[in-house]
Amino acid sequence: MAKFLTNRDENYAQWYNDLVIKADLAENSAVRGCMVIKPYGYAIWEKIQAELDKMFKATGHVNAYFPIFIPKSFFSKEAKHVEGFAKECAIVTHYRLKKDENGGGIIVDPSAKLEEELIIRPTSETIIWNSYKNWIHSYRDLPILINQWCNVVRWEMRTRLFLRTSEFLWQEGHTAHATREEAIEETEKMINVYSEFAQNFMALPVIKGYKSETERFAGAIDTYAIEAIMQDGKALQAGTSHFLGQNFAKAFDVQFTDKNGKLDYVWATSWGLSTRMIGALIMAHSDNKGLVLPPRLAPIQVIIVPIFKNAEQLARISETVNKIKPDLQAKGISVKYDDRDNNTPGWKYADYELKGVPVRLAIGPRDIEQGTVEVARRDTLEKTSIPVNNITDHILTLLDDIQKNIYVKAAEFKKANTFYVDKWDEFVNILDNQGGFIMAHWDGTAETEEKIKNETKATIRCIPFESPEEDGKCIYSGKPSKRRVLFARSY
Repeated sequence: MAKFLTNRDENYAQWYNDLVIKADLAENSAVRGCMVIKPYGYAIWEKIQAELDKMFKATGHVNAYFPIFIPKSFFSKEAKHVEGFAKECAIVTHYRLKKDENGGGIIVDPSAKLEEELIIRPTSETIIWNSYKNWIHSYRDLPILINQWCNVVRWEMRTRLFLRTSEFLWQEGHTAHATREEAIEETEKMINVYSEFAQNFMALPVIKGYKSETERFAGAIDTYAIEAIMQDGKALQAGTSHFLGQNFAKAFDVQFTDKNGKLDYVWATSWGLSTRMIGALIMAHSDNKGLVLPPRLAPIQVIIVPIFKNAEQLARISETVNKIKPDLQAKGISVKYDDRDNNTPGWKYADYELKGVPVRLAIGPRDIEQGTVEVARRDTLEKTSIPVNNITDHILTLLDDIQKNIYVKAAEFKKANTFYVDKWDEFVNILDNQGGFIMAHWDGTAETEEKIKNETKATIRCIPFESPEEDGKCIYSGKPSKRRVLFARSY
């Protein structure tokens, strides 16, 4: 099955599309730009969702849900916000259909026009802050630490499964605070949560930093981001956290009485991470045989494949499996036993390699006689024979080792493809011939940033938190610069 994947090194974009389809993760829907997330792809999202949800709740956040429809007038209250999303908004204008009296089928009922048009949410700051106005009166009502899991719509013209679709799933946190300091602390805390999740669960090394003014979230004072590098040398923004200041509180007149009896506007943050993280998993780790999934996010961590010629052999193998499987499950390991007789073991091997299952156990009559199990790991494709009595402890250790190895491989790739550049010609040459992260000086002006983007399609991904002060000259203008920033072409 995997042989039908386009070679990753020959056509990375087609390899990615092939893999999403053939690994049964998602497919294009009848609605242009939207996708159907299939059960296996959705199972990965459920793992992402479950782990992040634990992390959010451990930091004091709770879940809620707000409407998908936002009155158009709400957007006009925050000018920068509406400007940032104006070109992507889907708008509901009518609420009823009717039969065409001239025999033309079903049409929109012109008499059912909405008094106010509704925007299908591209993000929820406006509808949420309208609610917060009713919830917040005193400092005793703060902080509000709310997250919601939902879908959003941003009407994209050029779409790719998981990476950029007109509708996608995500979580969006929206918090309200009594002081500027608390809101900034929250913004930093959540970008650190995303970074920890990316590294510990996705096995994805990231660079944390803040966005340039041009790249900030619409309506934010500061945007923090984590940036990851994919195997084709392009960057992918993997999560963002925004310090919104008092912008939305002022737009929706959300004021509170502080401890001194003084009236002040509330301080705000928002933060989000979406199903594009599944795209990141694919592009950061996978190979020409298919997905390579970190065990902590793999829907199936261990697949057991019996090798048999008849029902008697299968029955003997199943006896052994029925001892192994409960022990593994008792340790929290997700296990599947594929005893179907309509596919060969070789077909199953290729299928589960394509799906990125971290560990495969193969058991045949000879293994039963010898009291062993063949163990294959997906990340390195290495095989070894392990005594049945030691299998549970071995698998526990192996899953941890695979998780670490996938991360180390990605970290080494990131290091090898991060370049410190001082000359424009070298900057362009790296972008055109190999890609990667480029740390270079920038003069801090939006004008220079725009010229670099227009000439190279590279953007400032972030200004890394750990980028030290360093005297230099802008890679493009030659003007003085105090710090290197991270450039890359991106998804």
